Amino acid sequence: MADEPVTTTYVVSVFEALHWRTVLTTKDKAKALAWAREIGDTVRIEEITPKPKKR
Repeated sequence: MADEPVTTTYVVSVFEALHWRTVLTTKDKAKALAWAREIGDTVRIEEITPKPKKR
């Protein structure tokens, strides 16, 4: 069986008041970093990699 390639998703979030708000999601790391630089100081980037399915 051929394994499917792992697709990582990057979530760009901004801190507003008392909560983190998810603003943008992308599969491109460079794009996520560019968005974070554009938004400013209160930004974080999370990397989400799905776990492979067990058979």
